[in-house]
Amino acid sequence: MDIQFFLLHRLEFIEQFYKNSAAPFVERKRKIEAEEEPFVPPYSEDCEPPFLAEWIEADESLHVLGQSCISMLAASFHLYLKTWERQIGIPIDESLRPCFKKNGWFHGYKTYFAERLGIRFEDSPCNLSLLEEVLLARNRVQHPESITTHSTHYSDSDLKKQPRPFFVDEKEFDPFADVDEGVRSWLMPPAVHVTAEKLLSALSEVARFTKWLEDLDFHPRRSSPNLARQKSF
Repeated sequence: MDIQFFLLHRLEFIEQFYKNSAAPFVERKRKIEAEEEPFVPPYSEDCEPPFLAEWIEADESLHVLGQSCISMLAASFHLYLKTWERQIGIPIDESLRPCFKKNGWFHGYKTYFAERLGIRFEDSPCNLSLLEEVLLARNRVQHPESITTHSTHYSDSDLKKQPRPFFVDEKEFDPFADVDEGVRSWLMPPAVHVTAEKLLSALSEVARFTKWLEDLDFHPRRSSPNLARQKSF
């Protein structure tokens, strides 16, 4: 099975899904801000901006869409490594299960590949921290803590691991620019904020990692991948 082909197909689907789904919300926000039809503000002495509820709804929709795509990306990456485990033919045994349970599946597979195949993820040219943050963001999105908002915030324990997460609105950090990062994280836990640009960066990094892994020309027990193929995302 050409595992990378199917993974890249999933990444391409996620990218086009976000782009096409985001378009109407982006356009609605633009029209409201430009005061274009059907959002031409009527005369009013109310100090509240016109069509504020519609603008907020479109903005929240973009946030939820980005969070959904991050969850899809994390699931696809997990399936990729899990499928390789099956292709390699060396199952995860009891000695590795504690690592998966304690540190999550990415760290678990990092240990699996190192101990079973001698492949160190740390030797890749990729940003492993960003790959880990995809999983961290996914976990926060899948386990929201409040029913009163569509926003999902990083927990204090998350911010101890990543004092300045990748998937945040940089403006949330501006008021505390001169505050120590450990202290700042306790003052105002930021929301998980997935923009189009940051989603694309995460998609590209996952694709780059899988290319590095398959270019190593390792030899699984049951079958060999087509490592000669040079498709890039």
